[in-house]
Amino acid sequence: MGEHVSVSDKASRDLFRQHGLRCTKQRQVIYSALSATSAHPTAEELLGMVNAGEPGLSLATVYNTLEALTSCGLARRLPSHSGNGPCRYDADVTQHIHITTSDGRVLDVPEDLAARLPQPLPRDISDELESRLGVKITKVHVEIRGEDLA
Repeated sequence: MGEHVSVSDKASRDLFRQHGLRCTKQRQVIYSALSATSAHPTAEELLGMVNAGEPGLSLATVYNTLEALTSCGLARRLPSHSGNGPCRYDADVTQHIHITTSDGRVLDVPEDLAARLPQPLPRDISDELESRLGVKITKVHVEIRGEDLA
């Protein structure tokens, strides 16, 4: 799994340029906050995280920035497990497994444990899906749901 670290202004400018995304101060602040957390925040939570250092940012700006970041591949949108709650966002766009909890939190499965999980889709099944449905399987998403033990 990728590490969640704060991104410097120069690094974010370079990263945005590499992904064809115009670099603005608001985008830098939002991306830096998102990349520094492993909490998988909602847009509203992300606004709360950045408002202390950048008062005046609006929720619309956060949503627009998250849309731009997900469209260019710098972040991923994680739909609510219930289907009707707010999406959460992750700057770690590497292939990794999440656990969603009944209260809406999203947790990264530690890489050493994820490596021990069985492969989600055996090659013969993938091949058969492709031939029978006429599609190319490019990604498999594994989600684990859980509840607090206490």
